[in-house]
Amino acid sequence: MAKTNQVRIIGGEWRSRRLTFPDHEGLRPSADRVRETLFNWLGQNLGGARCLDLFAGSGALGFEALSRGASFVVMVDKSRRVCEALRRNAGLLAAKNLQVHCADALEFATAAAADAAARYDVVFLDPPFGSTLLAQALPRVVPLLRPGARVYLESAKEFATSDGWRVLRQGRAGQVHYTLAACDD
Repeated sequence: MAKTNQVRIIGGEWRSRRLTFPDHEGLRPSADRVRETLFNWLGQNLGGARCLDLFAGSGALGFEALSRGASFVVMVDKSRRVCEALRRNAGLLAAKNLQVHCADALEFATAAAADAAARYDVVFLDPPFGSTLLAQALPRVVPLLRPGARVYLESAKEFATSDGWRVLRQGRAGQVHYTLAACDD
C-alpha cells in the first residue's frame, strides 16, 4: 500500500483542515513556516486573485490560496495519482473555482500562453527539488502574467535574478530557498 502523507492548510476559510497526498518521487509540500511567510508577503486575503500552481504536488499552495479568497486557481501536475488526490481533496473541501490539469507543467504553460484568458495574478513555481524545471518554467510563465503579478519560486538554490526579473522578497528554511519575484517585461 502506498504511503499517505498529510499537509495542513494554515489560514483562511479552511484553516487547520488536513489534506492527504500520495507518496510520489520529488513531491514535498512547502513547509508550514514557508507558506506562512509567503502568505504574509502576498497578504492574508487574496480576494479576487487568479492563481496558477504549476507543479501542484500536494496542492498546499493552491488550496491555501483558495482558502484565503483567491477567485480562481489552476493546479497542474504530471502524475495521475497526484491529480486524483488533488481532485479528491477539492471534493472534500467543496472547493469552487478550481481546475486540476493532469499534464506536463512546461507543456501546459506553453499552450496556455496562446489563450488570452489564461492570465494570473500569482504563479506558484515549486518543481521537484533539485530538478532543472524552474529555469525552464520561468520564461514560459511570463506571457501568463497579469500586470503587477507576483511569482513564487521554491528551490534548492537561491534565485539569481536574471534579465526581466526582480526579487521582491527572499528567505531560506533549511535547504529550501524561497523567493517572491516580479517580471519587469
